[in-house]
Amino acid sequence: MSTNFKTIYQELFDYCESENFAGFDPFDGLNSKIFQATPLKVFTIPRLVWLQMVKRSPKNLRPFLKIEKGINAKGIALFVSAELSRFRVTQNEKHKESAKNLLDILDKQKFNLSKTKNQKSKSAFGYNFDWQSRAFFAPKGTPTIVPTAFASFAYLEAYEVFEDESYLETVKEICCFIVEDLNRPIDTETELCFSYTPIDKSVIFNASLLAGEVLASVGEITKNESYLNLAEKTANFVLRHQKENGSWAYGSKLRHAWIDNFHTAYILLSLFRLQKINPSLRDKTKVVIETGLNFWLENLFLEDGTPKYFDKQTFPIDIHSAAAAIVALSELSEFEKRCLPQAEKVANWTIENMRDERGFFYYQKTKSRTIKTSFIRWSNAWMAFAIAKLLECKTEK
Repeated sequence: MSTNFKTIYQELFDYCESENFAGFDPFDGLNSKIFQATPLKVFTIPRLVWLQMVKRSPKNLRPFLKIEKGINAKGIALFVSAELSRFRVTQNEKHKESAKNLLDILDKQKFNLSKTKNQKSKSAFGYNFDWQSRAFFAPKGTPTIVPTAFASFAYLEAYEVFEDESYLETVKEICCFIVEDLNRPIDTETELCFSYTPIDKSVIFNASLLAGEVLASVGEITKNESYLNLAEKTANFVLRHQKENGSWAYGSKLRHAWIDNFHTAYILLSLFRLQKINPSLRDKTKVVIETGLNFWLENLFLEDGTPKYFDKQTFPIDIHSAAAAIVALSELSEFEKRCLPQAEKVANWTIENMRDERGFFYYQKTKSRTIKTSFIRWSNAWMAFAIAKLLECKTEK
C-alpha cells in the first residue's frame, strides 16, 4: 500500500502551526535560565559539556532546565519553502497565503547589519540560542551563513511566486553580508572558502557552498558576474577536496575529519544546483557528483532505506539525516534516475519508524531506544520540507 504523503505532510504542518512554529532545538541547551545563572556560562568547557548533556539526554530535560520554546529563523525558512512547494504542485491558495504569513515571521528574525545611514544595506540571520563549538563561541543572534542561506532560498522562491521585488532586495542585502562580512580563510585566484560567521575562520565545505549558492542565485537574476565568479570559486575549492572514494569530510581540519550523511547530502545538492546555474561548472562537476553520489548511496544507507549517521556507523539514526537525504535525493533525481526511488524508500522508512501519531517526527533512534523529543527546526521543519519536495519531484516525474 502506497504512503499518503499528502496527508502526512498536512498533519505535520498542522501540528507545527498549532505550536505557532516555535519549539525546542538540539542545540538550545545554553538557553537554560539555570545555566545562565551560574558563573560557568562564560567558560568554553562548561558550555560544551552542558550543551552536549542537554543534546544527548534520552529524556527532554528542557522544561526542567527552564529552556523555553523559540522561533528559529532556519526552521521558518524551511516551512516557507515547504508551503511554496505545495503551492507549485496544488495551486491551492491556502499554501500561498500560509507562506506569506510565515515570511512575515521570518522578516522579524532578520538582522539589519548596516552601521550608518550611508552604508549599503546588509541583512543576515542567526540562531535563537548561544552556540559553543570546539572551535569558537557564537552568542545568540550572531549572523550565521547556514540560517542566512536557507532564508535566502525562501525569499528567492517567494520572489518567483509573488513577484514582489522586496524579497529580492532582502537577498541582495544578504549577498552584501556574505561578500563584506564573512571571513575568507581560503581566497586564491581560483578557489574560495567563506567562514561560518564573521567571528570565526573555520573551513566547513557545505557552509561555504551555501554562501556560494546564494551568490550564484542572485548573480543569475541580476547578471552580477562578480557574484557568479565568487560562487564558482567556492565550488572549485570543494571539488578539489573530494576524497578518492568520492566522499567529503565535514571540513578541512583534523577535528572535522568525519564523514556523515546530511553534510554529504548538502554538498552534493549545492554542487548540483551551482552547475545548473553556471554552465562552466558542468564539465568539472559531472564526474565529481557521480562519484560522490555513488559513495553516498553505497555507504550511508541500509538496504531498507535506513539513513546511517556516519559512513562506518549506523547509530544514532537521526531525523536530520533522513530529511536532508529525502530533499537531496528528490532534486538529484534530475541527475540520476536511482535517486527518486531511494528518496521514497527513505521517506517510507522514516514515516514508519520515526513519526508520532500526533504528526511530528522523533529526534533519533539508538540501538536500544527511540528518543521521541520533538524539535521544530532539526526534525519537523526539515521533514515538512522533505515531504513537500518529494511530492513536487514525484509530480514532475
